[in-house]
Amino acid sequence: MSTKKTGPAARKGSKAKAPGNVSTEKLRATALAEIKQRLDGKPAPKGKEKAAKQTKAPKPPKTPKEAKPKRVSALDAAARVLASSEVPMRAKELIAAMEKKGLWTSPGGKTPHATLYAAMIREIAALGDKARFKKHERGVFVATSHATGHAGKVA
Repeated sequence: MSTKKTGPAARKGSKAKAPGNVSTEKLRATALAEIKQRLDGKPAPKGKEKAAKQTKAPKPPKTPKEAKPKRVSALDAAARVLASSEVPMRAKELIAAMEKKGLWTSPGGKTPHATLYAAMIREIAALGDKARFKKHERGVFVATSHATGHAGKVA
């Protein structure tokens, strides 16, 4: 294996420059001079002046819109219906009762009862004794004492 180096980098004292370095150095010097002029407060050289920005007239303030009432979720509506009901209910019955009372309507899903059932099961699993729902039988739910606290005012 040879230890001899070849090429421009191997020659000591070689001032070989790549062809692009000359223009890079000129651009760098020009940029530094322009920066120095700007710091000293002198105007920029002619030809590189930027047009003064025109300020726009401020827009008039928008009129505030009426605050829309927050849409009730299916779980909140189910908690309200179960809290006001004296009998345990299935998810399909809850969906029908929520739509009848006007608390919640399906946004067009094919199986809102399945979605509600799954959400109720998740809440029971996550919150345990603090959940708003309790399984009475297979597929049948009742409200707990926490249902009125989470859902707000019972309809």
